[in-house]
Amino acid sequence: MDYQYPIQPDWSTTEIIDVISFFQAVEKAYEKGISREDFMKKYRRFKEIVPSKAEEKNICDDFEEISGYSSYRAVKKSKDNSDAEIIKM
Repeated sequence: MDYQYPIQPDWSTTEIIDVISFFQAVEKAYEKGISREDFMKKYRRFKEIVPSKAEEKNICDDFEEISGYSSYRAVKKSKDNSDAEIIKM
C-alpha cells in the first residue's frame, strides 16, 4: 500500500481509524476475502461517520482512484450475497 486513505480533517481520531478500517476491509475483500459479517460491521460504522450518499460516493471514488479497489462493488456484493460467509472480489 503506497497511498494515503481519503480522510476529512474534521473527523475525530476514532472516526479516522474506523474509516481506514473500512477501506482496509475493502482491500482484504479484493486480496484474500473477508467475513461478510465483519465487512458489513465496518461498513455500518463507516456510514455512521459518512451518512451522506454524495459524500460517501466522493470519498469512495477517491479511494478507488488511488487504490484501484471499488468499495461500491464490495458493498454491493456483500449486500447481494446475504447468505455468503466470505466476501471475495
